[in-house]
Amino acid sequence: MNWKRFGAFLCAASLAVLLPGPEPAKQADAPAEVTLSDPPLVALTFDDGPRSSTTGPLLDGLELREVPATFFLVGNRIPGNEDLVRRMAAEGHQIGIHTYDHVELRGLSRQDFDLQVGKTRALITRLAGDGSYWLRPPYGFLDRNAGSWCGGPVILWSVDPEDWKDDDVDRIVAAVVEHVSDGDIILLHDLFPSSGQAALSIVDTLLERGFCFVTVEQLMEARGVTPEAGARYRKIPPPA
Repeated sequence: MNWKRFGAFLCAASLAVLLPGPEPAKQADAPAEVTLSDPPLVALTFDDGPRSSTTGPLLDGLELREVPATFFLVGNRIPGNEDLVRRMAAEGHQIGIHTYDHVELRGLSRQDFDLQVGKTRALITRLAGDGSYWLRPPYGFLDRNAGSWCGGPVILWSVDPEDWKDDDVDRIVAAVVEHVSDGDIILLHDLFPSSGQAALSIVDTLLERGFCFVTVEQLMEARGVTPEAGARYRKIPPPA
């Protein structure tokens, strides 16, 4: 049996139950519905792309496993990689903003903030269509002004294997799978081949353990969390 696809199938079946949708009309004598147990949900996220050398192979691996992810893009890396952004959108991944020049958002004027965030949002919108493109600030830093200007939620993270430190795939994988739990947002970087390899190994391991991968937006929707502009989100656990 192909356990990667089987795990993805179970995720899809579970999400059909967890995520709200239109309710079909029920007949009085209809049989009782079968209820699936809720799987642990995690969101896999990538910063710093797109890059021709790493994003394509990563998307290939995610497509094979039928797993969605969330990509926070650097605006100045979009020109020349437009097809990768279109592919992300077409394959059901969530796209977000990681500024135009990968700069810290603290202390910026409104004009400079708009150049970093608004310009990137406009680039993504031209390629992927209208949408709510959420912000992940570089280094996780932003001040009160930036929070009030961002126009949506601020997505941080709860599991960080620091994949930028080295190319040790086994270390990166262990740093995630030994610590991840339901509702976590995992941070990786779409910069290094080792990070992409680690990401796919993480997916395979967690699918076998019964985890379900969702985008950050799907994670919040499944947990009944309404995203608030300027609010910071690190993890979306189930209700207590």
